[in-house]
This record gives sequence, C-alpha cells and structure tokens, in this order.
Amino acid sequence: MAQLGAPPMQSGTSLIAYQFCERPDQKGPNMSSVTPNSPLLEFIHDFSASDLQPRMRHEAKRLLMDLIGVAAGGSTTKMAQIMKNHAARHYGGGAAKMLCDGRSVNALGAALAGGATIDSLDAHDGHRLTKGHAGAGVLPGLLALWQSEAQGGRSDDDFLACFVIGYEVAIRVGIAQHATCYDYHTSGAWNALGVAALGARLGGQTGEQTRHALGIAEYHGPRSQMMRCIDFPTMLRDGSAWGAMVGVSSAYLAQDGFTGAPALTCEAEAVADIWADLGQSWRFLEQYIKPYPVCRWAQPAIAGAEALVQAHGLCAADIEAVEVATFHEAVRLQGYAPANTEEAQYGLAFPLAAFLAKGRLGAREINDEGVKDADSLAMAQRITLVEDPHCNAVFPAQRLAKVSLKTTKGVFESGYVAASWDPESPPSDTDLIAKFNALSGDWWSATHGAAILGALGPLTQDSLDLNPMLDLICQDRSPGV
Repeated sequence: MAQLGAPPMQSGTSLIAYQFCERPDQKGPNMSSVTPNSPLLEFIHDFSASDLQPRMRHEAKRLLMDLIGVAAGGSTTKMAQIMKNHAARHYGGGAAKMLCDGRSVNALGAALAGGATIDSLDAHDGHRLTKGHAGAGVLPGLLALWQSEAQGGRSDDDFLACFVIGYEVAIRVGIAQHATCYDYHTSGAWNALGVAALGARLGGQTGEQTRHALGIAEYHGPRSQMMRCIDFPTMLRDGSAWGAMVGVSSAYLAQDGFTGAPALTCEAEAVADIWADLGQSWRFLEQYIKPYPVCRWAQPAIAGAEALVQAHGLCAADIEAVEVATFHEAVRLQGYAPANTEEAQYGLAFPLAAFLAKGRLGAREINDEGVKDADSLAMAQRITLVEDPHCNAVFPAQRLAKVSLKTTKGVFESGYVAASWDPESPPSDTDLIAKFNALSGDWWSATHGAAILGALGPLTQDSLDLNPMLDLICQDRSPGV
C-alpha cells in the first residue's frame, strides 16, 4: 500500500465525461474484467491494520471521534429520537446496541438508527467530489456489523482498518456515481456500497459473494432526490440511514445466495480510472470537516462573514445589510425563517444570520428552539443571496462565497472564501476535540465524554481501547455537568 498522496481534485465539469445512465439512444455500458480476485475485492478482504500508515491511522481516529461527537449532538433531535424508537419497535431481537441509545436491535435496525442519528445534525465530514458524506453511513453500518458479526474474532486495530475500507470504497463509488448518473442523489445511494463491502469482509464472504453484495447495494441504495430535500427540508435528509441499512442487508442477502452483480460504479470501463489507484492513493484523506452544524454549501458564506467580523471588530448592531454571492446550489438553500431544525440546517440565510446575531453557530442556534430567536430572524431579513458565475464554474471541486457587509463603519467585502476546515486547511486535533466536547456535552456528561476520548486514545498514537469505547458510545443519555 504505497504513497499517501491523493490525486489532485478535478473540476466538477470534467467528471461528466462518463455517462452510462439509461436513455433510449444508449447501449449498455462496457464492463471491465472483474473477477473474484480483482484488486477491488482483494482490497476489501486483504487490507489490514498493518497497512495503516501513521497519517492514515491519525486521520481515521480524527474522523471517528468527530462522527461520535456528531452522533451525540444529533441525539438531541426529534428526528433521531423517532428513528431510534422505530428501530426498537420494528427491528428487535438482535445483538447490536444502537448508537447513543443502548437498546439492542438487529444489525439492520442499528445501522438505520445510527445513520439517522448522525445525519440528523449536519455537522459530519464529507468529500467534495461525492457532494456528500461517507462516514454518516459507514460508521453506523460498521458498528452494527461489528457487534453482530465480529465479537471476539478480530482485533481493535482491525476496526480502524474496516473504517478506512468503508470510507475508501464509499467515496470512490460516490465519485463514480455522480460522474455517470444524471440525477443528484443523496449520499445513501453510494455509501451503501461501503457498508456492503464491510459486511462481506466481516462475514468472510467469497469474492463472488462480495461482487453480489456490492451490486445489490448499488441497485437498492436510496437514489433519493437531494435537491428535493434542499428545497423542502424534512427528516428525510441525505439518505445515509437507509444507505447504512441497505449496505448491511445487501451483505446478508449475498451471503444467502441472492445475486445482484455487477455494480456498475465499480465494474464499468467508464469508471476504471476512479479505481485504478485503489490502495495507492487515499481518498479518505481528502475529507473536509465541518466547524458548523449546517449544510456545507452554507459554510463558505459563514466563514467569509466570520473573517469580516473579526477583522473589523463588528457586532450585530453594526450590520445593516448583507449580500452573499455564491453558487447556484447554495442560493437554493435560502431558509430565511425556518420552521424547524431541518429547515435551518438546510438553509443559508438563517444560519448566517444566527452567527451574525449571536456571535457563534452551534447546535443550539439552529435547533427547534433556536429557529424562533427574534434577533436571528430579524438579521436574516437583511441578507440577500445572489448567484455568482465564478462560484458556479468551480463547483463542486470548490465551494466558494463572497460576502459583503454594509455596516455603520463602512462596507466590507471578503473576496472569494472557501469553507473552513477543507482538506487543504484542516482543523487541528485541539479544534476537533473542542468540537467533540461541545457536541457530546449536549447528550452525555463531561465525564462520559472524557471517558470516550480516553478509550479512543491520543489521536496521534496507535492505541484504541475498542470494547470500552463501544460500550460508552452505545449508551443512553447522561446528564450534563
């Protein structure tokens, strides 16, 4: 497993060279030669903890910690509570404890509930070229499978190896699917394959069974309409709950002899270049992490406003009008007067207004109570959103915004700004621990959060005390202190 460097980011338009979606004037795709011993299948089954170089291990632990914190923060939402109760009622009888809950259900229910819990708070990591989120499906799927399939048979280090495999497969499928499909689908459509790969690995499946698991997950993964949920935000979110559940189910079906190969996003010749450097370059190292619990598309504007506020010593009373020039999809977020946290998290105007009005933007500013805040609502009415041709041209490889503040002290402009904590300017470990503490403290006590960090071990070291960590993160709420 050679170099750590990943290939440079491609522009959004260059990826549309591959198209094998069904149209009346098209023939089916040409298929590459995938056998039970292909590099993809070998990677799924043979990649081991010894292949985790220090930077990879460090980043895997950072992403793991971040997702656990997001799950804790998400557990405060109505969406997560509904889904956990749904899983407890309808998916009982298994050995998998639900994330941030503790009740035991089967693996499908644990994956579904865990995916919804993480997806309910839009603070999780993502990848620009997938336009979505691998970890929101991969972690709950891995947790459900690990508790159901791997007890006593695998090392703590193998958990991290599986975590990396799930990310790497899911991200590459996501890039391939966006490059070859006309619709803009949710993350569950492709992170399902990352989970299916883990199910095949942990279940000891053959190469042929693994092909079928991937094919089933691709076919049944939720090709849900992302822009519908942007325009009409609800608890449907990004499909990762169903992606995680479909991935688990697909692996189990393939193990029972159900067929579904080939997965076109893995095997079609048109996407062969996306898989050519698998195990050599690492796409999971290209993850961005969110400083704010709202859609990534809104975050460049918030970052631009934050820079102006800090540079010019501004407060809410100074701000008379705000203009945000950004890409089309971000303008579609709108969200001036959200009715609930779903609308706030998939908004731009209100989260930006909440930051300007309150001087911070955490989960409390955009939860079901925060959206009623009079100061934030009034600030939102001073914001204008406009499309910018340059921002449109570089999306999705770059997500940019340009912010102009008309204030009592003058007019200040940010220039083009990217979101904070992109892979080129990642957060420090200290930044991530602070984020973890802020989010986990809304669900668990400070003592409980500290115990999780202790089991995870120093982010720069190899140590991981897995079983205590699993026990801690699969527990119900503890009172804050």
